[in-house]
Amino acid sequence: MKITAIVPCYNEQEALPYFYDEATKVLSGMDVEYELLFVNDGSKDGTLSKLKELAGKDEHVKYISFSRNFGKEAAMYAGFCNAKGDYVAVMDADLQDPPSLLPEMVKILKTGEYDSVATRRETRKGEPPIRSFFARKFYKIINKISDADVVDGARDFRLMKREMVDAIVSMSEYNRFSKGIFGWIGFRTYWLPFENIERVAGTTKWNFWGLFKYALDGIINFSNAPLSIASLFGIMMTFVSFILMIFVFVRRLVFGDPVAGWASLVCIIVFIGGMQLFCLGIIGQYISKIYMETKNRPHYIAAETNVEDAKMLY
Repeated sequence: MKITAIVPCYNEQEALPYFYDEATKVLSGMDVEYELLFVNDGSKDGTLSKLKELAGKDEHVKYISFSRNFGKEAAMYAGFCNAKGDYVAVMDADLQDPPSLLPEMVKILKTGEYDSVATRRETRKGEPPIRSFFARKFYKIINKISDADVVDGARDFRLMKREMVDAIVSMSEYNRFSKGIFGWIGFRTYWLPFENIERVAGTTKWNFWGLFKYALDGIINFSNAPLSIASLFGIMMTFVSFILMIFVFVRRLVFGDPVAGWASLVCIIVFIGGMQLFCLGIIGQYISKIYMETKNRPHYIAAETNVEDAKMLY
């Protein structure tokens, strides 16, 4: 049995030595074949140099280095496409995904009852309150409006059998949201809770705006609900305008009052105009996703690697 640990990296030169020491300690003590597959996502620091240094002294270390920053989703996909293991794990390099959980995860998979073991945080200790609030709301919303089964507090850190990895690779869409893909493809998943852990070194690459865009991508990629909301707004505004038209007509016939109030009319026009732009914005988001899919561009371009028969363009 062979385990591949996929580790996306973006400006992680400070954390890499800590991760390598911990992961090697755990995996070498498990009496299994293993490889650490690092994917350098166009880092601007010394991440690539550190990976070459580690690969030079340890044959278990493999790396793929992108020509530029393509994003974590592309890095994960590159790892899935090039992983050789029977079991494949996805982990962050900052040790917020503790390698010490791997033996337990393998033990659970060996029972044959599950196809993957996924981790989720029991608490959001150490996370800003406003970020935690919006994260919880996001998980509630996406589970209500889509077919993706996304568990609150779910991490990308999980260990999967080869069959599940092959299914993920077969979903070659350009606009990727892995948390949704993991849930959408099904398979039997065991959820392993653990306490939130702070980064061992370096700084997080996610800010509030980045997380907001990521959440928005997830909703658009796995749900048509925003389009339905836009249609509902259109129907509601048509109905309201029809009722108001009847009201004005009857008022003119019965009371003989002229139509008054240009200020209120302007407010109504601005409101309806705003609603139209909002709905057009929703439609535009879907059209932009379609546009990117039809370009059929590769998910990533690898500049260099030490992986045999690596898929450099995929």
